[in-house]
Amino acid sequence: MIDSRIEKYAEEHSSDQSNILNELYRETHLKVMHPRMLSGKQQGRFLSMLSYMIRPKSVLEIGTYTGYSAICLAEGLAKDGKIHTLELDPELEPIASKYFKKAGFEKQIIQYFGDALNIIPDLNMIFDLVFIDADKENYSNYYHLIFDKVPSGGFILADNVLWGGKVVEPLKKSDRDTKGIIEFNKLIQNDERVENVLLPLRDGLMLIRKNN
Repeated sequence: MIDSRIEKYAEEHSSDQSNILNELYRETHLKVMHPRMLSGKQQGRFLSMLSYMIRPKSVLEIGTYTGYSAICLAEGLAKDGKIHTLELDPELEPIASKYFKKAGFEKQIIQYFGDALNIIPDLNMIFDLVFIDADKENYSNYYHLIFDKVPSGGFILADNVLWGGKVVEPLKKSDRDTKGIIEFNKLIQNDERVENVLLPLRDGLMLIRKNN
């Protein structure tokens, strides 16, 4: 993983996040289990920058958590653009909704609660950008479900693809999450329909572009 001194230096030489994102970051760490699931400043600024570059009209996010990454992605939406964000745990809804409203994106971010594997097939729309950040053993399943919902030239982004460095360590049979990430990374690398780059940012981001 990246040396902590280098990571700190990189953050110090990147634009600051908004006060609202700072507040959401603090509240998540105070009130919610597993706060490391939240995108940090460096990744958040990357998501925002990518969204500004793409200017997506429609985004699918698999894994809302407390809404930090959805807000970052919403910053670069096209005019009248929408984010459809899926979350398994409905108890996270109050925090996410509160900050969507504070950020002024409550009309642009549409929340769904339940199993993404069941929700995605019923979403009859095309997404310019898909962000996968949910249970790791199902990454490949999510990829297969959303692939035909992304147009040629569209983008797919997957988080945690380095999985704390476990992807380069001996695999334990009982470790389904690491197995899921390794299988996903191999799937993308061998998929001739896409171009991809694995970025060693935070816990690893796989950026995928669907070929024309």
